[in-house]
Amino acid sequence: MSSPRKKTSAKRTPQLRHRTGNVAPDVMEPHISHHKSAVASSLDGIIISPRVPSTVRPAREPLDMVEGDERLRAEEGPDDDDELLTMKPKTISARDKRAMTLLIILYLIQGVPLGLALGSIPFILRDHLSYSQLGVFALSSYPYSLKLLWSPLVDSTFFSSVGRRKSWIIPMQLIIGSMMLYIAANVNRLFEHPAENVHELTFVFTSLVFFSATQGWALTLLSKENLSFASTCQTIGLNTGFFASFTVFLALNSETFSQKWGIPRLTLSGYLQSCSVLCFVVTIWLIFEKEGQESMDQSEMTVTSVYKTIWDICKLKHVRSLIIMHCFAKVGFQANEAVTSLKMIEKGLGREDLAIVVLIDFPFQIVGGWLAAKWSSGNRPLRPWIWAFWPRLAFALLSTLIVYWFPTPPLSYSFLVFLVVHTVLQGLASTIQFVGISAFHTRISDPLIGGTYMTLLNTFTNLGGTWPKYFVLKEVRTPSRRASETLTKCSAAECVSELGKEQCSNIGGECVTEQDGYYYVSVICVAFGVFFLIGYVIPTARRLQALPIRRWRVGSE
Repeated sequence: MSSPRKKTSAKRTPQLRHRTGNVAPDVMEPHISHHKSAVASSLDGIIISPRVPSTVRPAREPLDMVEGDERLRAEEGPDDDDELLTMKPKTISARDKRAMTLLIILYLIQGVPLGLALGSIPFILRDHLSYSQLGVFALSSYPYSLKLLWSPLVDSTFFSSVGRRKSWIIPMQLIIGSMMLYIAANVNRLFEHPAENVHELTFVFTSLVFFSATQGWALTLLSKENLSFASTCQTIGLNTGFFASFTVFLALNSETFSQKWGIPRLTLSGYLQSCSVLCFVVTIWLIFEKEGQESMDQSEMTVTSVYKTIWDICKLKHVRSLIIMHCFAKVGFQANEAVTSLKMIEKGLGREDLAIVVLIDFPFQIVGGWLAAKWSSGNRPLRPWIWAFWPRLAFALLSTLIVYWFPTPPLSYSFLVFLVVHTVLQGLASTIQFVGISAFHTRISDPLIGGTYMTLLNTFTNLGGTWPKYFVLKEVRTPSRRASETLTKCSAAECVSELGKEQCSNIGGECVTEQDGYYYVSVICVAFGVFFLIGYVIPTARRLQALPIRRWRVGSE
């Protein structure tokens, strides 16, 4: 592999045109909704930005040579009036329309592993695994939170004869399609006794998510005039793939749903086979699709310099405070987001009912994202982000009470309506937070290294919603005590899954829950969230929001 680089004149200010995961500065697309409702897993905690090629900016004078208002204006960017005067109607050529269709399909395929790993599979495994074993499987979502570690290498190493983006996307597509076929061929073996295969399942789906995160999707397919549509393609494709693999698949996979509507039941094997065929067909299409030309005569950062830039950003005092805030701000919601939906399934909520609730919630979040973008505009984008903490913590506590007083099936229509309203309102609070923090990241990122800056901040935002899940699922089972009354005594481990309860019942035993660790862990998480919000998040967020933009620049300290 090679990465051709041309020499540039020493007099010209170098442009830092590197490629890291999530490099687009337009991640605050208002209609993107990454939320987690009370009864569903979703994309909250995973902020994925469309990676599109940087446009060439003319060299400019260093800001320390500019004085007064001109310097502030250079730091803050053009005024809205200036942007309006320079805006021109965008025309979409036939080639760009075809490229947008391809991008949507590529993002759709990227969303399939996420929908399976974060949504469908945990619900399928719930009847056979304990919460601690589900915590092990939850590790499969980690690659999206850690992709910053290897994305500079992916973006700087390629075959010039194939293309910067196609050098990675084509082999990743083939690997993803092949892995889907492997899982489809081994569904019966892997899922017949999942407790014995939990580590293999975790490895397979972690690998699937890893390759999906690695491929980058930073195709230079669109013309420069229509690059802004890349985020729109991402929103449509990624969310469609995620919800198709989660809500739609759960409903079609349900025997009750298929019998009720008289349609064939969709198996996991059949679904994966269909997705793999789509993967291979799109790969063939991609081979013959011409990749756009990137400006290679600009000075580009090497892998080493990208990592050095990341370290320089982390050394900024204000960035360190922001990182600490991101790493712990979501702990208060983790018991609710990781366990509540599984507990409702355990209490008798049907998987098809769960799918319908989340499906109804989805369009509300699109509207909520648009409204949240308006609230987050201006110089205080963190204000709605701070406000939304209180309803999210309140809904987390309310979800715990709903599980505690969950009605005995069959569930009434009024309760399902209440569940939908609860899910929609909680999702709106999550969406407001997502848009607010994205707006703040966009505002403070250095435009010269915006891609790296945004990727770093998004990585810690994602990590803050990912790392606690493993420990929460582990701890949910730790303080629990389950007794089994039988002449042939069952072990406590047999009473933590539906299969274990059935086996205990078959030998004349009865599993009785004396203490359920979910309630303890949920209260601890909410209490920590409240104290951390009051003691650190609110004062820190207000202080960081009040800082002038120049304080966020590398070398400002």
